Amino acid sequence: MEKELNKLLADLVVEYHKLQSFHWYLKGYHFFDDHAKLEEYYDSVAEAVDGVAENMLKLGLKPESTMKGFLALSSIEEAKNKEVTSEEAYTEVLKDFKYLLDEVKSVKALAEKDNVYVTSNLMDDYIEMFYKANWMVGQVLKK
Repeated sequence: MEKELNKLLADLVVEYHKLQSFHWYLKGYHFFDDHAKLEEYYDSVAEAVDGVAENMLKLGLKPESTMKGFLALSSIEEAKNKEVTSEEAYTEVLKDFKYLLDEVKSVKALAEKDNVYVTSNLMDDYIEMFYKANWMVGQVLKK
């Protein structure tokens, strides 16, 4: 369980920074609305980072806490230091959020198998969060 939770933690940390980068480097006509939405997303992901780490500590596990460690574990690609349009940012966000949804579902299944219900319950919150975000971002990208 520690390995899977550290992988999720790393992916969430990298996604947090990626969302923050998009928030900073956003350009274009929809800047005001999308700037605020990206901040909302990175705030939600930051809460998930803390939730996963605290869950691990409650279980007596050791959460990764270094950027080097997070980058070594994460499957999410970092953002580039460059301007992005809303469409470019949301395309990346949707890809990452779909990946994160699959990941939290896998962690939930493992937690259920191992009877770690506190972790299973926490993953339910993240499943709902990423389902909703995937739907909303998908709506933005529809042509």
